[in-house]
Amino acid sequence: MPAPKLFEPLIVGSHTLRNRIIIAPMCQYSAVDGRMTDWHDQHLGMLAQSGAGLLTIEATAVVPEGRITYADVGLWNDETEAAIARTAESVRRWSDMPIAIQLAHAGRKTSTDLPWKGGAQIVPDGENGWQTVSASDLPFQGHENAPLALDAAGLVRVRDAFADAARRAVRIGIDAIQIHAAHGYLLHQFLSPLSNRRTDDYGGSLENRLRFPLEVFDAVKAVVPADYPVTVRVSATDWHEGGWDVEQTIAFAQALEARGAAAIHVSSGGLHSGQKIPVGPNYQVPLARAVKQGVAIPVIAVGLITDFEQAEAIVGTGDADAIALARTILYDPRWPWHAAAHLGATVEAAPQYLRCQPIRHRDLFG
Repeated sequence: MPAPKLFEPLIVGSHTLRNRIIIAPMCQYSAVDGRMTDWHDQHLGMLAQSGAGLLTIEATAVVPEGRITYADVGLWNDETEAAIARTAESVRRWSDMPIAIQLAHAGRKTSTDLPWKGGAQIVPDGENGWQTVSASDLPFQGHENAPLALDAAGLVRVRDAFADAARRAVRIGIDAIQIHAAHGYLLHQFLSPLSNRRTDDYGGSLENRLRFPLEVFDAVKAVVPADYPVTVRVSATDWHEGGWDVEQTIAFAQALEARGAAAIHVSSGGLHSGQKIPVGPNYQVPLARAVKQGVAIPVIAVGLITDFEQAEAIVGTGDADAIALARTILYDPRWPWHAAAHLGATVEAAPQYLRCQPIRHRDLFG
């Protein structure tokens, strides 16, 4: 049988990943004033022993008011930088898996409570709440407090905050940066005509709506080494009439590729409360396939990928260059081990775990 494509190396910028399984960023809502805690040591340490090709740190806010909740991780000052550095050092002590970080600003979807407390928006003068900002003064849901439309000075502050966070990420040895332009967060809010009603150079035409996200990307690229991987996560469609769609996503991906993006991570939705998502296995894979046809850089597919053969088919048929796992790998933190055993491949594992191999899979660990 031919070797499984899922376990072939993948070049992303200056890094060669051991396989094509990527651990997607997953918010843990367990930080204190933006600082990682020992929960993150346990969580990321566990995932770093999974055998995947890349581990991505959760959505990390570039300013305090860019957090989804008051318990989100941030990277905006020396204290938040030191906390991530401590956790990364702990993880690296026992794993050589590359570590990426997702830099984010949630825009009008910030100032919310924890998901297990309902996740509702907290008003600006409420405990743990603040005033939200966005491309325009349109709330995510009609009953919510409206965001303030970012003025020229606000745009500069956010752009520079992304660049500052990127400098900090490089300084503490993070291997790659993913810019979050998906799921209805701030950069996506500029991209979609449903949330961007501006009449200046940042609104209206597709060229104008791309302008701020591209400025953020350029600002990040300008402060990292030339061959340092900077990738972007996109929502390929709003799943809503008149919204952001796959054709506009391809144009955005091509503009990012021209500016040196190392990869595009294709997700969807999150921008409009009236979205109609046809959720099911592989429901986002056609979006990744469409983007892949428009660019030469690696494209990553995500969304209800749970089965080993399903994952192999996605990369084996060329629908995407890699797959990203989130809830699947939380449920089964050794999913890559099990996929390797099923498909006849090998993974890297800590020597402390070598004796756990079943007799029928003695060659699982490389």
